[in-house]
Amino acid sequence: MYRQFIFKRSLSTTHKLLKPASVMPALQYKAPPSPDNYLKNLNKSDLFSLFLIGCCSINKPILNTVIKIFPYVPLPLIKTFVYNLYCGGETFQEVLATGEKLKKNGINNMMLSLTIEDSEGTKNIDIDYIVNETISSVKNILKPHLLSQFSEKTINDIPPGYIALKPSALVKDPYNVLLNYDLNSKDPRHKQKSIELFNNCSKITEVVKNLNEELSRIYPERNSPFFISTIDAEKFDLQEKGVYALQRDLFKKFNLNKYKHISVIGTWQLYLKNSKDLLLKELKMAESDGTYSLGCKLVRGAYIHSEAHRNDIIFNSKKDTDSNYDDTVNFVCEHLLNKNDSKFGHLVVASHNYTSQLHVTKKLDENKLNPNKAKIVLAQLYGMADNITYDLIHNHNCKNIIKYVPWSNDSYETKDYLLRRLQENGDAVRADNGLPLLKAIFRSLF
Repeated sequence: MYRQFIFKRSLSTTHKLLKPASVMPALQYKAPPSPDNYLKNLNKSDLFSLFLIGCCSINKPILNTVIKIFPYVPLPLIKTFVYNLYCGGETFQEVLATGEKLKKNGINNMMLSLTIEDSEGTKNIDIDYIVNETISSVKNILKPHLLSQFSEKTINDIPPGYIALKPSALVKDPYNVLLNYDLNSKDPRHKQKSIELFNNCSKITEVVKNLNEELSRIYPERNSPFFISTIDAEKFDLQEKGVYALQRDLFKKFNLNKYKHISVIGTWQLYLKNSKDLLLKELKMAESDGTYSLGCKLVRGAYIHSEAHRNDIIFNSKKDTDSNYDDTVNFVCEHLLNKNDSKFGHLVVASHNYTSQLHVTKKLDENKLNPNKAKIVLAQLYGMADNITYDLIHNHNCKNIIKYVPWSNDSYETKDYLLRRLQENGDAVRADNGLPLLKAIFRSLF
């Protein structure tokens, strides 16, 4: 009952939920490219792992069965046959090796995610460990990985290194903290916990900001940040009541005009009916304030199967979601590329949709002399949409592209991550793999 009350109160305080009125024509659908070309670059071990994935995702009933039995699959089997396809490693050295592997395929940077979270507050996680390990990953993975490329490539052809921050992993009792997030709350308990969450995000982002300031003095010709903290999305109620406000508070601290580069971006899930309105409202607040810029990672959304009130808050059709996504991405791109005083400081287009990614790639190519093109980056999950990534790099000369790379020295956490990806992105997994993948693997072997 309490959660239903919160949900209804949240809807009443946001914009009216309307079907999106797109300001640009709907994009013409482009069929995803064949996986044949990128499969030719894989070793036999990875091909065999992909073959198993293809068998597990050949149709929806089989995939749903795999999801049900996955928690009971012995960890050694998962690490042997699946782990390396979707996870970056368990140590800094292993993740750096993953970065080198990606670099050889034309993917010059990563968004790292330490895969520990606790949105329901049921785990006894060590918050200080997460903060310190995340900071260490910036210094010991992202920094050397980026700097090693400055002598090899044009400095503005290398995307930033990103560090993903999951709010539910950075404070105890995250559900109640995010529902009541307010740095100026009159309730001392809510205020204390809000400050605790904000401070934990700030400790990590302070390191990012200091590195950006330090390196901008050494490399003044760099047009985009060197590193960026990225606030990941949560479910609707937590996002509405807490995460948007948390993002804004971080923008006001780390994305000030006095800094050459912004250091933190937030996430908007565009399968939500009110998402574009909320983003435009955020832009208007930044413009009215005048002292800071906002940065955004735009995704379609990850909780479509687990949102209790999805029929009320999520678009009723994929077509409407696609329209809202492409329209919003296009708006931010045009604003960032064509307005000298744009308060959009950075954009990550996170999608496995070939039509969306190709549209942005062509837009960047049309603006190849625009210094702000370096502030627009494409992203996909590590191990997914590799056929799309390969096509954009090799057939469309895309350089602004990264992979979201999860890692953890706790194998059970990465197993949980893999299960969540099956649950949240089951349709994408099946589209990526299944029978077409099996056929492509056989073609690559013979």
